[in-house]
Amino acid sequence: MRRLSLYLCKNSLPSLLVPSESYAGLTFAANFSNISSPFNKFPVPQNQLPQFNPEFVNPKNGFGLVHLDSDSQNSISHDRQFDEFEADVEKIYRILRKFHSRVPKLELALQESGIIMRLGLTERVLNRCGDAGNLAYQFFTWASKQPGYRHSYDVYKAMVRTLAKMRQFGTVWAIIEEMRRESPRLITPDVFVVLMRRFASARMVKKAVEVLDEMPKYGCEPDEYVFGCLLDALAKNGSVKEAASLFEDMRMRFTPSLKHFTSLLYGWCKEGKLLEAKHVLVQMREAGFEPDIVVYNNLLNGYAVAGKMADAYDLLKEMRRKGCEPNAASYTVLIQALCSMEKTEEAMRVFYDMEKSGCDADLITYNALISGLCKCRKIDKAYELLDTMLQRGHTPDQTTYLHILLAHEKKEQFEECKELVDEMKKIGCFPDTKIYNTLIRLAYKLGEVKEGIELWNEMEASSLSPGKDSFTIMIHGLVEQDCLVEASDYFKEMINRGLLSAPQYGTFKDLLNSLLRAEKLELAKDVWDCIIVKGCELNVYAWTIWIHALFSKGHVKEACSYCLEMMDADVMPEPSTFAKLMKGLKKLYNRQIAAEITEKVRKMAADRQITFKMYKRRGERDLKEKDKAKTDGRKRRARRRQWGQGRSKADIVI
Repeated sequence: MRRLSLYLCKNSLPSLLVPSESYAGLTFAANFSNISSPFNKFPVPQNQLPQFNPEFVNPKNGFGLVHLDSDSQNSISHDRQFDEFEADVEKIYRILRKFHSRVPKLELALQESGIIMRLGLTERVLNRCGDAGNLAYQFFTWASKQPGYRHSYDVYKAMVRTLAKMRQFGTVWAIIEEMRRESPRLITPDVFVVLMRRFASARMVKKAVEVLDEMPKYGCEPDEYVFGCLLDALAKNGSVKEAASLFEDMRMRFTPSLKHFTSLLYGWCKEGKLLEAKHVLVQMREAGFEPDIVVYNNLLNGYAVAGKMADAYDLLKEMRRKGCEPNAASYTVLIQALCSMEKTEEAMRVFYDMEKSGCDADLITYNALISGLCKCRKIDKAYELLDTMLQRGHTPDQTTYLHILLAHEKKEQFEECKELVDEMKKIGCFPDTKIYNTLIRLAYKLGEVKEGIELWNEMEASSLSPGKDSFTIMIHGLVEQDCLVEASDYFKEMINRGLLSAPQYGTFKDLLNSLLRAEKLELAKDVWDCIIVKGCELNVYAWTIWIHALFSKGHVKEACSYCLEMMDADVMPEPSTFAKLMKGLKKLYNRQIAAEITEKVRKMAADRQITFKMYKRRGERDLKEKDKAKTDGRKRRARRRQWGQGRSKADIVI
């Protein structure tokens, strides 16, 4: 593989700042300079106030980030000011991982560790735990009991963010109550904004809006800033219609601001609904606000998403006529759209036009181009652009290298990937979880199980916390390589760290079916028991996966036993599950269990005001349809094999 030529400044590396303007598919921004700080009305001790970072404001136009919560789990901090915590943080993290399933032993190990609780340590430990919310909450609870120690505002906020990300909203409200008891001054609007954003990302619009009504109960009156954050969260998470309705309903309560209009505009543009976006633009002008660079960039993104590049170019000219000079974000939006259409040559022309106009490309612009070139299988050109980028003083970040790594992954070039990672490290750019995930996935694809496990251990040793994606990749890779015992161990570790949720049910299903196919019933039961013991919230789909897996492998009695457990947990089986079990029990002539299940289902159906006869018919119908689909699928595959053989014979004759 070709070596990278490095053009780095001898004195220092340039700072990697994400510009705050609006980008397609990235975080958008608005101007908050006219909004008073919430801390003026809700005083907090100085050492507990969230610190403002001036690096997040663009010096050219003063625009700052719209949203308050940022995901920093994939970045590695090498700041010297944290060196005093590093050894203690790793020591605590090792203890949490070792004893997390045994609370008394965990508390004893932490007590005997000799670690002195001090300001800043808890927050570092919570960050180290990453997405493993159970580990974070266990340490948070233990730390609160230590004499002479009290959680700071930053610790509470970090814990609220972690638990909200896990959708443990009941626990979040309990922590907010604890903050009020500890000191009402700890409760600021930002805490509620974090909660709103998590509700919005979970598409729980009603709950997100209810936070506004709950705030006064805790001494916080929502203002235009908080309302703007709510609109922004809804618009960014696919609920722009609800955001627009809420905006109209609340116009009398909250004075419309440029930020409010910008959030709605972004939401409509993201969904490609340009008529609604233009209506917001008209409303904005009627309210006395003139479009700024962020508004224009959102409109550019809307045209680009809709594939109307001619309109996007016209808007670019209009911006210049009105004295609003396009910035790097403006051109990047166009470049991203063209790359998504695989028009890399035209994207490069936009890049050159950008340079001719005197607008310097930034890191995100280069990343967009490199991504487009890699997706079009032009890896050599991507390397050339990377060299150009370094030559001009721009330092690549993990995302830059990730695009190239993904291109190598498609070609199954593992050695090239490892060489590129080595080059990254030489310029001080260390791999994040996404890069490790790519390497691990490719290692398992090529059958390099030992290499995959070594990469996992290296990731954890690098102070990175594997999240859901990392565990999913690891488990799928091990299952594909028939390393079922190891796959089960990683799955149980994922559960213990509190990372099992509905999106991982696919991984759960694959693992259970693989274990039962390999006749490892006891190991499959051990995995299920681990889920039950850890108190994971299981819905009907999780129970159905387990029961159907048992049934399909001939373990009918075990499937019936777990069905009874499911109903004891007040979860009603799917109609098809009931029909399938009845069919299996009929073959076994086991009327006793059939009668017990039927009686419980009758009672649950009555409680839910469902007719048992209709429930039973629906189950039988669903089962027939599934069997028919399965049979049709077999016939189709058989025909394809037959046709394929026929064609190959014809080719030989010719």
